[in-house]
Amino acid sequence: MIDEYRTEKTPAPAQRRKLWIPLVLLVVVAVATAFITWLLLDILQNKEEAAHPWAAVAEITDTTYDPAVWGQNWPAQYEGYKATAEMDPENKVENTDPSVPEDTREFKTKSKLALEPRLVSIWKGYAFSVEYNEPRGHEYMLEDQKYVKRMTDFEQPGACLNCHASIPQVLDSINAEDTADAWAQMNKMPYAEAVQHAGGPVACIDCHNPSTMELRVTRPAFMEGIKAAKAAEGIKDFDVNRDATNEEMRTYVCAQCHVEYYFKGEGKTLTFPWTKGLTVTDAIAYYDEAGFSDFTHKDTGANVIKAQHPDFETWSQGIHAANGVTCADCHMPYKREGAGKISDHQVRSPMIEDAQINASCLTCHHSTEAEMRSRVDTIQGRWSDARDVAFTAVQNLIDDIVAQRKAGTVTDEDLAKAYDFQRKAQFIVDYSVSENSRGFHAPQYSVAILNMATDYARSGQLALRGISVDTQRPAASYDIQPVPRPGAKK
Repeated sequence: MIDEYRTEKTPAPAQRRKLWIPLVLLVVVAVATAFITWLLLDILQNKEEAAHPWAAVAEITDTTYDPAVWGQNWPAQYEGYKATAEMDPENKVENTDPSVPEDTREFKTKSKLALEPRLVSIWKGYAFSVEYNEPRGHEYMLEDQKYVKRMTDFEQPGACLNCHASIPQVLDSINAEDTADAWAQMNKMPYAEAVQHAGGPVACIDCHNPSTMELRVTRPAFMEGIKAAKAAEGIKDFDVNRDATNEEMRTYVCAQCHVEYYFKGEGKTLTFPWTKGLTVTDAIAYYDEAGFSDFTHKDTGANVIKAQHPDFETWSQGIHAANGVTCADCHMPYKREGAGKISDHQVRSPMIEDAQINASCLTCHHSTEAEMRSRVDTIQGRWSDARDVAFTAVQNLIDDIVAQRKAGTVTDEDLAKAYDFQRKAQFIVDYSVSENSRGFHAPQYSVAILNMATDYARSGQLALRGISVDTQRPAASYDIQPVPRPGAKK
């Protein structure tokens, strides 16, 4: 009887399991519904954030020079911009010998002249032989220029500000009829006067249209220079802010400053020597035709040219340029910020840390951080070897000219040939050394032109000894033009 009672009143184990099944299904469906609802809401929110990546907290106009105001609307970008103040510990030295009392900098960077004394030799008679230091972040670009001895101990034109200050503010603060007039006035002003119009280093307004945030060029020198370079390619009447693609602008905004240039004529107009093209031999041909020299070498008496920082021109001869990889792709890689992506505005070398290699190099190269670092080390090591050989050859030529002049054993005709070879060889070495990638921006091209410099320097030594050498022989074989691969990036 007891068993019978239990059978009628208490469910068997199988029956109990059947009762739990709908309960479990109900819970699973509820959880899944909640998850899908959350996911859909998150997607909608992310889409909204991506469609409206910033909020207009502050009004931005053509006279909003202070990047901190822009930072109210774009805080993540501004945070990166301020991070340019971070210094490489290996380059950081105390500022124990300020050139003027106003120089209150606690730190500066190592002297390139101390690291490479042969620079002093090739620049004898020119301001760069007095002080020339390693570069540091954009945060310091103006104050490092103001207090370097090239500026404090020598008279320099206002044109120097082009690469070291926020130019829209400078031009707007000059009492002029228009931008062209302000630009002309700035170029020929004494630097000490022109710098009073500078409010700070490069800022948001230098590269962005305040109305649309599109990239733009603000330096008249680059506008004219790239127009001339495009004309040399057969593209007439190129207006960079009208005709350049967004991909091109991701390089051009950087190329406003990271270029070779000179001060043209009595007006000291900052000019890019690009009418014949962008190679180092194009620049030499331009300067020769214009009859331009930066200074007379103190020891030899040769009229020579000082190179600046031709990063853009060198990059344009390399494999990355041929495949559509821009300056920003490597030095300002994209990073996630919420639902969207932004460019990293710290602007630094991809080799600074593994995370940066991953964000830049590894977006295209299927490799590892260690392998990419090794590849870069190999490229830069080969460049360093070629640089040292070329430097030695140029120094040998300088020493030979000095000795032959002192001995009076060289004819005026042979000396003129030697001078021409010194001018070419010295400019090419200077050009490659002053370019900041240590050969990486265009590896084959960089080594090739250093070999050309060695050739020119040794030819100059032969000329001093009366051995016939053609000073005008073609150099086209050194101008390597990379061929774009099918399916190039971007």
